[in-house]
Amino acid sequence: MSTVRDMIRKKGSEVFSIAPEVTVYEALSVMAKYNTGALMVVEGGKVEGIISERDCVRKLDLEGRSSKTTKISEIMTAKVIYVEASQQLEECMALMIDKNIRHLPVYDGKDLLGLISIRDVLKEVIDVQKFMISQLEHYITGGGR
Repeated sequence: MSTVRDMIRKKGSEVFSIAPEVTVYEALSVMAKYNTGALMVVEGGKVEGIISERDCVRKLDLEGRSSKTTKISEIMTAKVIYVEASQQLEECMALMIDKNIRHLPVYDGKDLLGLISIRDVLKEVIDVQKFMISQLEHYITGGGR
C-alpha cells in the first residue's frame, strides 16, 4: 500500500504557516488566500502548534471572542498529533478518524515534510483502490494478450 511519503510526492510539500502572535483574523485571511483549512503555527523555525478553521469557529464564537483581537496562541492546538512519512495511508486515516482531526503534519525524522488533510488521504486511498481494481479487471479478462 501507499505511504504518506508517496502521497506528499504527488500532492506537494508546501506548508503554510503563521506566527503565534498573529491575530485569528489574519490567520483566516491566509487560509482563504491559499484555500487551506489549517496552518502550522511556527516561531523561530520551531512548530509550536496548529490552527484550523474548526478551531477558529469553535473557540471564537463559542467563547464570544473577536477574531481581530484574539491571538493564534490563545486558541491554537499546542499538542500536535503528527505522522511519519513512512507510515501507511490506512494508519493515517485510522488516526484521523480515531482522534477526530482533519489535518496531520508529516515529518521525516525531525523535518516537517508537509501537511495532509483527510480529503488528501481519502483521495489517495480511492486512487490506489481504483488502480488495483483496474489491474484485477485486466488480469481477469486476460487483457494484453
